[in-house]
Amino acid sequence: MYRRLFFAALLACVAVAAGAATQVVAHRGYWDAPGSAQNSIRSLVKADSIACDGSEFDVWMTTDGHLFVNHDATIHGVEIQKAKAADVKKLRLPNGELIPTLEQYLKAGKRLKTHLVLELKPHDDKAQEAKAARKIIAMVKKLGLNKRVTYITFSLPGMKELIKRAPKGTEVYYLNGELSPAELKELGAAGLDYHYSVMRKHPEWYKQSHDLGLKVNVWTVNEESVMRECLEMGADFITTNAPELLQGILKQQ
Repeated sequence: MYRRLFFAALLACVAVAAGAATQVVAHRGYWDAPGSAQNSIRSLVKADSIACDGSEFDVWMTTDGHLFVNHDATIHGVEIQKAKAADVKKLRLPNGELIPTLEQYLKAGKRLKTHLVLELKPHDDKAQEAKAARKIIAMVKKLGLNKRVTYITFSLPGMKELIKRAPKGTEVYYLNGELSPAELKELGAAGLDYHYSVMRKHPEWYKQSHDLGLKVNVWTVNEESVMRECLEMGADFITTNAPELLQGILKQQ
């Protein structure tokens, strides 16, 4: 009887530790808050203010080599990857902020504690995309943020470029969902960063990733039931539009 109680207690401790280890990543910053907007500097500051472990944001490059933070390819009818910086920098986000340059965004993040999760958006021109990857890495290094930035991307060529150019030990994750943990390991990725629907189809990928020394991030998880499902499966990170809900669940673990 005492042995059964001991092992039950041990398993409970392991479960608590696993839950506590899961990190909360605010999707496009904590934008669902007063005065905020997706990928705004305000959303980054708000994510930091509630102690999110990380804050995710998206990066495009203009034809003349300037980097901007925005999720959609187009803002106010201007397609960033096919426009010049002069046509982009005057555009405003829904909360009134000017669209931030990557340099402005990183400098704001440098003053905060939350980890910066930088998504390189897939560009139509892969040469432009590769150049964007190189410029991003150079800027991160220049600002002294190598240890504060993780990279993610839907682009397989983009992921390979980031892995090739980033300092050794930099974490780069793949978003698209078709590669197995073993394939990602072979390519040098730090892990997978897949939609929860992909992970439901391949629940074995949680254990396979961990057995290979890879990490698992799941996105975009906004419902409590799905959050608990991902926690039970052992997600290392959960990206969400509802970070305070996830933080509350983690406190119950």
